[in-house]
Amino acid sequence: MALLLKKDKVQQTSQELLQTYGPGSDSADFFEGDAVIIDCQKLTTALTAEDLQSLTKALLACKLKPVALRSARPEDQRLAGIFNLVVANEEPVIAKPTRLQTVVPVEVVKEVVREVVHEVRGPSTMIVDKPVRSGQKIYARGADLVVLAMVNPGGEVVADGNIHVYAPLRGKAMAGASGNTKARIFSTCLEPELISIAGVYRTSENSLPTAIQGKLAQVRLSDDGQENLLFEAVSS
Repeated sequence: MALLLKKDKVQQTSQELLQTYGPGSDSADFFEGDAVIIDCQKLTTALTAEDLQSLTKALLACKLKPVALRSARPEDQRLAGIFNLVVANEEPVIAKPTRLQTVVPVEVVKEVVREVVHEVRGPSTMIVDKPVRSGQKIYARGADLVVLAMVNPGGEVVADGNIHVYAPLRGKAMAGASGNTKARIFSTCLEPELISIAGVYRTSENSLPTAIQGKLAQVRLSDDGQENLLFEAVSS
């Protein structure tokens, strides 16, 4: 799971996390010790020790375990070491060439080489055909999630891929939980308590547009680099 920081006011983000997921909030039990990567690549300034301290404390209070920090800035990477966070380096690691060995000529036996075609499997999908009750959490790790019954208020559906709910969605839904910004959420009746894609979330405190509320709709992140949540009606 990744927390994408988009505002330089990190301590304000910490307070927002506590208000939404911290002790005493309506979603205090939303997380269960999930590991999280702090993604700072969208920030325009380097983190301060005070920023990272407030953020890690807030994440722990929300039952999240910060394990790594993603940033290209050297000062952020040094700060990660102070807070015992791994630097999430996404650059490919090039293996060093091995030392050449002496080649001993041997008799070559010709064999017929047959081309083998390996089947490439698509992303897996978890299917749930029963209602998701209040207090129940369904997590499709590394997969899409398809729910064929209602997600009740207080119920939670989480997936690393897309989420499809072919019934009223009245609980919480988190798609792209591991940081997939291309993930989407679909529902035949969109009435969520909370919607989140790749760490960008919106709660029911902000009412949905009338054209979307309770209708067949999808939710995705904008592709303009701002990564705002977009709610769109889907024609049946």
